Amino acid sequence: MSLAGVATAAFGATRGRHGDEAGPAHGPSPAGPIPTTPTVDRLEQARTRIKAYVERYGGHLAVAALDRQGSAAVTVGTRRFETASIVKVNILAALLLRQKPPGKALGSETRRLAEAMITSSDNPAAVALWQRIGGSRGLTAANRALDLRETRPNSHWGLTTTTAADQLRLLTALTSPTGPLTPQDRTFVLGLMSKVIPEQRWGVTAAREPGNRSVYVKNGWDTVDVDGGRWLVNSIGRIVEARHDWLIAVLSDHHVSQEEGVRVVEKAATYVLKEMRAATAGDGPSQG
Repeated sequence: MSLAGVATAAFGATRGRHGDEAGPAHGPSPAGPIPTTPTVDRLEQARTRIKAYVERYGGHLAVAALDRQGSAAVTVGTRRFETASIVKVNILAALLLRQKPPGKALGSETRRLAEAMITSSDNPAAVALWQRIGGSRGLTAANRALDLRETRPNSHWGLTTTTAADQLRLLTALTSPTGPLTPQDRTFVLGLMSKVIPEQRWGVTAAREPGNRSVYVKNGWDTVDVDGGRWLVNSIGRIVEARHDWLIAVLSDHHVSQEEGVRVVEKAATYVLKEMRAATAGDGPSQG
């Protein structure tokens, strides 16, 4: 099932039960309605509120989040956005998938470029590694292995387009033991995402709980010529908590400034995780 389908399945299960009650009853009365799980009900309500929140932005905001330790998941918005620098995580994953044998450590110079590309969003480093993976063609091949279905590489890497759901698939590939990357590769990428320089540690990290330092992030920001020079601001990452392991992506554009875009992204990420935490607050211990 697709990540976007997780929410659909939960909605569908509940709607199906309600639909059985429509119209006059015939024959023996049933013993009673099949009760829905309280958590499913709360998640449905949370998704409805999140959907309404996102739709206020008229298609200029999309979010996707899931809890790796539970059943909470939501995706709102199917539009493709330009990636800007969040594609650098995708480029690094593609580079690691080319290593022979799998999991082989990068050479010192390549490792230096990878560190600069992720931790300080260095563009010359991204250009060098983009060329090493074979550009658009190499990224397309890697994305088949990573199960990215809605990302369209562009010869100008920052103009690659993607969806929130696909960024969640990328984050899943970076964290799943059954994904295409080796444990060493996953540790390397996440390690860099945990060391992003302070001035770039905004975005989805705003949704972390007070005192939590177990966060991983990569942001992207740029002006869009076809949108009159307005700003796009994107943020993807992971937030690990005592009872949750959140993967979250927030994509946005049409901002009058980068600062406004950052505010929108941070407010959206914070709202989404607040709703999802509340919806699962009564659950038992999460299963890993």
